[in-house]
Amino acid sequence: MERIYVHQNVWREFVDRFVELTYQYVLDNPLHPETTLGPVVHERAAASVREKVAQAISQGARPLIDRRRFPHSKDGTPYLAPQVLVDVHHGMRAMREETFGPVAPLMRVRDDAEAIHLMNDSEYGLTASIWTSDLDAAIAIGNQIETGTWFMNRCDYLDPSLAWTGVKDSGHGCTLSRLGYAALTQPKSFHLRLSL
Repeated sequence: MERIYVHQNVWREFVDRFVELTYQYVLDNPLHPETTLGPVVHERAAASVREKVAQAISQGARPLIDRRRFPHSKDGTPYLAPQVLVDVHHGMRAMREETFGPVAPLMRVRDDAEAIHLMNDSEYGLTASIWTSDLDAAIAIGNQIETGTWFMNRCDYLDPSLAWTGVKDSGHGCTLSRLGYAALTQPKSFHLRLSL
């Protein structure tokens, strides 16, 4: 997940639980069975994530995770402590670009309309996830967000029978489903006319 919008009515509880859960991660060698968070793909990727976090903090974001609680996180390595950022806004790269790292910017919203507006304020539109116990609200929001795929109460599964596609700058092609497999075929057109 790249950015998270939380309704103001559940904000404090959500943030507290989110931070508590984040501290339960074990950052270490992925070959160790107790590890739940391994390194990013390479040191350059880690440096990019650290830069986005530092930039967000310089623009007013507040980090909630103490990096020292993750001793394997060291500059110059691909090992990154997870980070939760609050007091964020859309002027920050951490809210506008894909981070590809263990960073969660959390933004408080007044209502569904504000959340929808902010969710659509992106160059990208691959997936979104809506968390609610109200199915009708999820469908209403899902119909308004500009993504190729959206989930309700999950964000960790792709159904092979459903198309996985995006819109905007994420809208290049389609995978999965019959539509995705059709892209792997080569159609041939026959234009025939009998002589008269």
